[in-house]
Amino acid sequence: QGQLVESGGGLVQAGGSLSLSCAASGGTFSRYGMGWFRQAPGKEREFVAVMDWTGIRTSYRDSVKGRFTISRDNGANMAYLRMINLKLEDTAVYYCAAGRGYSVQEDLFDYWGQGTQVTVSS
Repeated sequence: QGQLVESGGGLVQAGGSLSLSCAASGGTFSRYGMGWFRQAPGKEREFVAVMDWTGIRTSYRDSVKGRFTISRDNGANMAYLRMINLKLEDTAVYYCAAGRGYSVQEDLFDYWGQGTQVTVSS
């Protein structure tokens, strides 16, 4: 059974940077689309970024464009989310997800990590 484990979350000041990692195991994730989602307190989980299995196609939610970068290393079964110029509103639990396709819809992702907390302070 496939598993995803996120790491790299933490506390950072507004304007700072963080890099999240997602380690995949127990499956052939190299042919899966990899995505990042987030859930802020009291809000629904929302799409952040997605990359197809080739690493060529990417999509981002508008509020993170130019600040967040998704990447992957299929040989290492890893996905990453580089976040710069973080804002207070980026505070959330960030989830890594894998799905058999390329989508921004969370119900099309088959595997989910447990989440990692990102807190941006003023």
